[in-house]
Amino acid sequence: MTGLPAMRTVYGVLLNSRAEFEAWAPRMREAPYKAPPAAPVLYIKPANTWSASEARVPVPPGVPQVEIGATVGMLIDPAGEAGGFLLVNDLSTPQASYFRPPVRANCLDGFLGLGAVVPAQGQDPARFALEVRVNGELKQSVRFDALVRPPHRLLADVAEFMTLGAGDVLMLGLAPNRPLARAGDTIEIRAPALGRLVTHLVAEGA
Repeated sequence: MTGLPAMRTVYGVLLNSRAEFEAWAPRMREAPYKAPPAAPVLYIKPANTWSASEARVPVPPGVPQVEIGATVGMLIDPAGEAGGFLLVNDLSTPQASYFRPPVRANCLDGFLGLGAVVPAQGQDPARFALEVRVNGELKQSVRFDALVRPPHRLLADVAEFMTLGAGDVLMLGLAPNRPLARAGDTIEIRAPALGRLVTHLVAEGA
């Protein structure tokens, strides 16, 4: 896929934004889990979802709106550390619960925008500040200085139950109150240290 970094598997992590964790905390003791998660909760965005900046991403007729999941991904190096960072647009269909997410609907073609990789050396993820714009209008600002698990701890905790290899990407997590977009909209995510990532939503078949 032209314009994409060389990658192996892309993992997202749920509830790593402290604000989102706290928003969901009252429901974490409900069935079926009845307790907050003790380890990072991961999900996979398969290769069919990957799209480069400026991609035209088709939105199916039955999806009136999508959520914009602006975040940062860590590209894992051969030593198992963060070798680089990149902007990520983790698109999804709006959902009312993490307990039974519509996995298939969130793995639609192109539903994971991926920016250019910036070397990790000299970067402080806690200082990353993202702006999310839809058709040029600022819709959200995202910071990474209040994560449940900062990048180094997230990597260590994931390593307790699985091995990440060179070329894997691990997202840092999504902020709450994600903005919505629809077919015909242009989404831009930008950050001073990471450049910009642009996604054009189009009606499927257009």
